[in-house]
Amino acid sequence: MAGYRASESKREQFRRYLEKSGVLDTLTSVLVALHEEPEKPDNALDYIKVRLGEGCPEPADAEALRTELADLQQKFNLLMEENKELRNKLLQYEPSPEEGAGP
Repeated sequence: MAGYRASESKREQFRRYLEKSGVLDTLTSVLVALHEEPEKPDNALDYIKVRLGEGCPEPADAEALRTELADLQQKFNLLMEENKELRNKLLQYEPSPEEGAGP
């Protein structure tokens, strides 16, 4: 009998953990959405997986985003270097404050 109570206590702790972390609410909302679907999907498990994964990019999408980020970072660095060079050239052609004062 003591083993049953210990296991029941662990279950209750786990249930509280799931509730506190928002897992129960999320699962409930996904299951309610499935229930409210006018046309039930052929594969309920795939539906649940997709709904749980909303907001998270697919691994292929994430990799594409990482690649795009790396490309954009490289372009940014090149543009910053070009900007620096152009500013230095511009300073060569601008008159110094002493020359521009005039009579």
